[in-house]
Amino acid sequence: MHVNRFLALPLGLLLAATASGSGAAPTPSPSTPSATASPSAPAPSPPAPPVPAIARSWPVGTRPAVLRGWEPPATPYARGHRGVDLAAPAGAPVRAVAAGRVLFAGRVAGRGVVSLELAGTGTPPLRTTYEPVAPSVTEGDEITPAQPVGTLSPMASHCPTACLHWGLRRGESYLNPLSLLPAWLSARAPSRLLPVLGVPLP
Repeated sequence: MHVNRFLALPLGLLLAATASGSGAAPTPSPSTPSATASPSAPAPSPPAPPVPAIARSWPVGTRPAVLRGWEPPATPYARGHRGVDLAAPAGAPVRAVAAGRVLFAGRVAGRGVVSLELAGTGTPPLRTTYEPVAPSVTEGDEITPAQPVGTLSPMASHCPTACLHWGLRRGESYLNPLSLLPAWLSARAPSRLLPVLGVPLP
């Protein structure tokens, strides 16, 4: 009885040592995550809020001609037109299309620029830019809709006539500034019926 008990002990140790030295990997517990499991994919970023049609006026004129429209580039550094060009005479007042705050008013590459952060337009907020402009506002000024922020500078541009370049951004993304215009402001004047020759007026 006593002999069998002492012989069983070394035999148990020998079996345990053999199992640990055999190189066989232990079977993972069902509750233990596998080391080769792929990490979970990052959650997609929420879509940017849409551009609200909050403009209360055009930046120049009443319904100026769009000499060149918005042509978004295929890639961030590709060719394109990151804004719209509006026809206006030199010296015309340039107005804020909506309420906001002046982020910048000064010169960039020899051209006068006014940049506004538009109030209540989400995160990050919308920023609209006007150039070439002689600013009449300073950085930090609070701006009301249709308030003049400068005058159109009489300098050469890529337009066939004097024009205002109007841009819009949210963060690093360029957007179409015409999307700020509500339908009642962007629509052309209604058609006017003219008298027909030979038909008496009622």
